[in-house]
Formats: sequence, structure tokens, C-alpha cells
Amino acid sequence: MAATVLNSPRAVQMSVFVVRAFVGMREALTGTRELARKLADLEREVKARLDTHDGAIVDILRRFMEIIDPPPLPEPPPKPPIGFGVKEKAAQYRTKRNR
Repeated sequence: MAATVLNSPRAVQMSVFVVRAFVGMREALTGTRELARKLADLEREVKARLDTHDGAIVDILRRFMEIIDPPPLPEPPPKPPIGFGVKEKAAQYRTKRNR
């Protein structure tokens, strides 16, 4: 803009500087977009890997917890008493008969 109004070597130099600055900004933004796209791709890839790894880690931890704190075993059925047992009614009947 200065070169169109002023006709001096300094004005031309400034105009070229401004154009080069805008070209540089455009290249930087294009590079930034490309970098942003690459970062987004990398983020998706890492998240996919983490989801897979997270599932495996949760499964391993669940198995460890089962080993550390196993579920209680069911109680066995009661065992019959050991030894000779006398039934009261039969014992009373025998004592009456023996008299």
C-alpha cells in the first residue's frame, strides 16, 4: 500500500515486506492445519490403543481380585453325629418291660 502512494525505494521495500509476511502467515497456517490433522490422527490412534489396553488391564485386575478375595465356598451339609445314640422312648419302654 505504501508503494502505491509513495514512490520511494523504502516504500517498495516495505510493501514487499508486507506481502512476504502475509505469504509466510499463510504457509504457517497451512502447516498448522496439517500439524493439527496429524495430531488428531495420532490422538485417535492412541485412544484406540488405550481403550484396548484399558480393557485388558481391567480384566487382569478383576482376575487378581478374584484370587485375592475369592467368593465364599458353600457350606457342606451337616454330618451325622458319631457314636451310639439312645432314643428316650425306646429306653423308657425297655425299663417298663424289665420291671
